[in-house]
Amino acid sequence: MDVPLPVKEDSPLDPAAVRKRLQTVLERAEYNRLHYGLRHTFATTALQNGVHVRTVSSMPGHYDTGFTLRTYPHTAKQKQDEAAQTMGAFMEQVM
Repeated sequence: MDVPLPVKEDSPLDPAAVRKRLQTVLERAEYNRLHYGLRHTFATTALQNGVHVRTVSSMPGHYDTGFTLRTYPHTAKQKQDEAAQTMGAFMEQVM
């Protein structure tokens, strides 16, 4: 099955184009549940690797960042732990 993505040289992929092509592939395969698993994996991985929540929120089409944070609360906990460690190390240096 040939479903190339329209890409201009040295340009990032358009998220809408990727979604449309992925949906086409999944429909042809008669398997729609994979789409949501990929969205979840992408958002979780992006948040865990420091991509700003506003950026992540806009990519799967979430209507606001609050929805994204409520949907992926496990990533917020990891970032809170990292922030606590960072601030703890800072406080040890200044005291």
